[in-house]
Amino acid sequence: MKIIKILSLILFALAANGEEMSSSMKVAIDDVLAAGKVTPVDGVTSTGQPDEAALKIFADSGYVAVIDLRTAEEERGIDEATVVEAAGMEYVLLPIAGATAVNFENAARLDEYLAGFDGPVVVHCGAGNRVGALLALRQSLKGEDDEAAIAYGKAGGLTGLEPRVREVLEAD
Repeated sequence: MKIIKILSLILFALAANGEEMSSSMKVAIDDVLAAGKVTPVDGVTSTGQPDEAALKIFADSGYVAVIDLRTAEEERGIDEATVVEAAGMEYVLLPIAGATAVNFENAARLDEYLAGFDGPVVVHCGAGNRVGALLALRQSLKGEDDEAAIAYGKAGGLTGLEPRVREVLEAD
């Protein structure tokens, strides 16, 4: 499974860097994205917890930062900040603890962080669900209607937090 993840990240990284790909490679990337390994959304790559090898691939592919939405208490399997910084990327911790942290304030904070980077950024949590939730709310802040914001969030990994995102959108 780790090899599949690494290969999928390599394929995605090539695509993100604009390398020419054969149609069979494009199909492979589409299959990887459909399987939920990584999800590119407008220059942001949403993913679950990356391992050290994946972070190296991102760094080698020109990514400039990793924004981690996991709380300090969540197990990562690595000292992620050290690995990210050693690879030459910036590490940002924006802990999203539970559904109540899925709100416009944290979506705006994510937007501020993303705006501060000149290059592709990895945003992750445990599985990508929190990333997609904040991306949806971020789109709403940018003026998208609720359904378009939800669709955008789903493209970025939103799954089980959709009811919470809808609750926040309806309260606005």
